[in-house]
Amino acid sequence: MVEKNSLNSVSHHLLSQVEDVAKLAGTLLMREFGHSEESEKQSSHNLVTQADLASEKLICDHLHRILPTATFLREEGESTGDEFSPEVWVVDPLDGTNNFAHGIPQFSVSIALVRDGQFQLGVVFDPNRQELFSAWKGGGAWLNGKPIHVSKRATLQQSVVCTGFYYDRGELVRKTLGTIERLFMTNVRGIRRLGSAALDLSWVACGRLDGYFEYQLGTWDYAAGALLVAEAGGQCCDRNGADMTISAGNVIASNALIHKDLVDIVRWNRPESE
Repeated sequence: MVEKNSLNSVSHHLLSQVEDVAKLAGTLLMREFGHSEESEKQSSHNLVTQADLASEKLICDHLHRILPTATFLREEGESTGDEFSPEVWVVDPLDGTNNFAHGIPQFSVSIALVRDGQFQLGVVFDPNRQELFSAWKGGGAWLNGKPIHVSKRATLQQSVVCTGFYYDRGELVRKTLGTIERLFMTNVRGIRRLGSAALDLSWVACGRLDGYFEYQLGTWDYAAGALLVAEAGGQCCDRNGADMTISAGNVIASNALIHKDLVDIVRWNRPESE
């Protein structure tokens, strides 16, 4: 693992600037936690709060000053680029909005920089625990400035696996529940559903979780976290086991040691008869 202070000065300075932006957004979220006005988007379980919007504006304003030519792919506001733009910021200003709106202290700020479709930089900030996860492509992953690594658990029977549920309450939920049942039948040690994909991936990166899967996500949910997992020694792929790309829209992540076994059980295109 490459030490953070060994990054070249330009990379280190850019990463430090983005870390500062994530912390500013986290401070804003904590000020609003418990009394931010909320409204529904497409359904009663898909919310947006005033804190989402304020956090996104703060983040985008600061990032524009850092890289004026970069475009934005963002959850709440209008995007100005896509995953394959030459240089695009991928922003989730409040990952875990339902948790936030219900007073559950499990949410995060996620910022990634993508260049020509490749993950370059990722920052995830947990303002409740004051935990700052960051990664640079080829340069390692860190938690509050210290290198992190995925876990060394080698079997599903030793592992805790996390998942999530997209807003759709049809096929996606049924498929996820069936997969959870299969995991339990393999005698997996534990299954968790925590509510912030960016944090779930960060926790795989630092070894708290051994695996994570979710069948549908926004790019902003996993762009930073997938890089964290890879730079911490883990492995990510899409829901069918193919190589992970920025446009996948889903993810299976692990500590690499359990990856094949996890993919065999949770992959989307697994025949129901298996």
